[in-house]
Amino acid sequence: MSAAYDVAFIDRDDRDARFLVRGITPAFANGIRRAMVADVPTLSVDTVRVVENSSVMFDEQIGHRLGMVPLSAPPNEFEPDDSVTLGLDVSGPDTAYSGDLVSSDSVVEPAEDNVPIIELKEDQRLEVEAEAVLDTGKSHAKHQGGVAVGYRHLQKVEVVGDREEFADEEPNILRGVIEEDGELIPTEEFDNDLTNRYPGKEVTVEDVPNAFVFHVETDGSLTVEELVTAAVDSLETRANELKEAVQL
Repeated sequence: MSAAYDVAFIDRDDRDARFLVRGITPAFANGIRRAMVADVPTLSVDTVRVVENSSVMFDEQIGHRLGMVPLSAPPNEFEPDDSVTLGLDVSGPDTAYSGDLVSSDSVVEPAEDNVPIIELKEDQRLEVEAEAVLDTGKSHAKHQGGVAVGYRHLQKVEVVGDREEFADEEPNILRGVIEEDGELIPTEEFDNDLTNRYPGKEVTVEDVPNAFVFHVETDGSLTVEELVTAAVDSLETRANELKEAVQL
């Protein structure tokens, strides 16, 4: 993919960001979204061996909860189907948290330490050995590093005149990001109501062609930058594979 795209961040941190991409088609925007959801691999617990479980929860429920704990690891550190062993051994009265998981590989750890697994009463114990594997969201939702991934058209607002003197000024709700004289403004800055930003004015709202605002939130297994980069790389890989196939 040799084309250059204009990208601007509206707000960002490691796990939650909004950014504008210009010069892409709706189909390509949706391709990026789908790749972030389905194509980027993450580690997740796949099998659990229960050594002792004297809690009130079935083994299968414990396994399900462990499977949904996000695990962080450096990008490209593992290959598909690689596995990492994690151990958990907690005795009551206590609560077993994700942070109690001990990894056999120092580069793998829970993305959050405070995800509760189970509350253990007196004389209850949970000891398990789990295998985490690298896979993609195509196979299971627990491997989706992007927990909330979406996009909207960038919208342009223009003042076309004054509102009639005695006209009722009803709320004009708009959500997303608008462009005004080259400035990007999240609509929550004016409570998503255009009448707050343009009191007494008549305005028009139009989609800016081929300009999309992405909102990406991860579960912590990857940063937003890592997730987006890996998604675009996967699109490039598939495009190159198709190019080679049609040239045969």
